[in-house]
Amino acid sequence: MKLVTWNVNGLRACLNKGFLDFFHSVDADVFCLQETKLQPHQIQLDLPGYQLYWNSAEKKGYSGTALFTRVAPLEVTYGMGLEEHDHEGRLITAEYDGFYLVCCYTPNAQNELARIDYRMKWEDDFRDYLMELDKVKPVILCGDLNVAHQEIDLKNPGPNRGSAGFSDQERGQMTRLLESGFTDSFRALYPDRTGAYTWWSYRFNARKNNAGWRIDYFIVSDRLAPRVSEQIIHSQVAGSDHCPVELILKD
Repeated sequence: MKLVTWNVNGLRACLNKGFLDFFHSVDADVFCLQETKLQPHQIQLDLPGYQLYWNSAEKKGYSGTALFTRVAPLEVTYGMGLEEHDHEGRLITAEYDGFYLVCCYTPNAQNELARIDYRMKWEDDFRDYLMELDKVKPVILCGDLNVAHQEIDLKNPGPNRGSAGFSDQERGQMTRLLESGFTDSFRALYPDRTGAYTWWSYRFNARKNNAGWRIDYFIVSDRLAPRVSEQIIHSQVAGSDHCPVELILKD
């Protein structure tokens, strides 16, 4: 089974930058998007063979997730069932025969960590949500999790220490998640690989110089990790400030 996650930073804009070319060429069974920045009625998307699910933010042009699947889910739910977290379209959960797939766009802590308190509350509640799912079936969590976990996960860790996405608080929450029975599938396969990034600032020729961050993930339940045969970071694919990430799961 092939799964792809991509923060498209505005799907309508990404459609004009080659989204469909990549979508058709990668031929994924399930395709998860973050930061769609639209309401479903604002787009006409013809993807034969796929069922399309959307979770849009109440605020127009902001956040939002989507899931396109040609494997029919048993059930699809939106949000985590908590009022304070379910207004920004950040979560879609699809139940399949063998696992739950969770498409997530984690809130950004913002400049000077202005939203760090909310981010910490989100992290605690989201970890609880994932652990409850994991009691029933293994979980595949994918998406823009807005944190570079270790120094190896960004080009310039020193100057960015304490910044949004590389604060001790956010990194600590990722550690807690992984210690709760989950595996960072990319690092499990490639523990020492450097230069593997999924997001680059639009400034300072960051992408040209590969001065990036790895903040887009496939996190899997520990017991599902042996089924992960490959994870590919498609850093050559433009269209957004993030690139797509692909997971191949053995049957």
